[in-house]
Amino acid sequence: MKVLTLFAVILLSISNVHAQPQKKEKATFGMGCFWCSEAIFQRLDGVVSLKSGFEGGNVPNPSYEDVCTGTTGHAEVVEVTFDPKKISYDELLAVFWKSHDPTTLNRQGADVGTQYRSVVFYNTPEQKQIAERYKAELIKTNAYGKPLVTAIEKAKPFYVAENYHQNYFNKNADQPYCRLVIQPKIDKLEKVFKAKLKH
Repeated sequence: MKVLTLFAVILLSISNVHAQPQKKEKATFGMGCFWCSEAIFQRLDGVVSLKSGFEGGNVPNPSYEDVCTGTTGHAEVVEVTFDPKKISYDELLAVFWKSHDPTTLNRQGADVGTQYRSVVFYNTPEQKQIAERYKAELIKTNAYGKPLVTAIEKAKPFYVAENYHQNYFNKNADQPYCRLVIQPKIDKLEKVFKAKLKH
């Protein structure tokens, strides 16, 4: 009877472990227009969900129009929720640095302004350490042939952008900006990170 009771306790403890959700983590990146960033990161295996929004400014609850003035201090960012058992923070950083130009200050292509700056907002001391180490290696190897302007800053309040900005590319793929600016970035992603994409 004691053995049966012990077995029942072990089975219960195992089922409780499996019943607990796997721990997810958040990563926050600014790399130009968040429509582009969202379309890129949502295709990665291990990315559970993401939101387009604003971070790094000094005005609470800014609207898209507010941020577009360049006076709020916010950057357009994506907040990525990911499963570290499927994709690591290092791998997300690799996608971040290879999917935009980290040598242009406050600019990505035709999008100009501080809201389009290259920035990593770290959510934990470990993320800070990893991001700084990665950036240092890029600088050491002169990976871009130019100085990197990417900022690495502690996470600040994140504000979700308006609903029409969410899942933008998938809803508006035929629009000129999507076809001319976002699609080439996705094409590059599919070539460079093919093994990391969702099936």
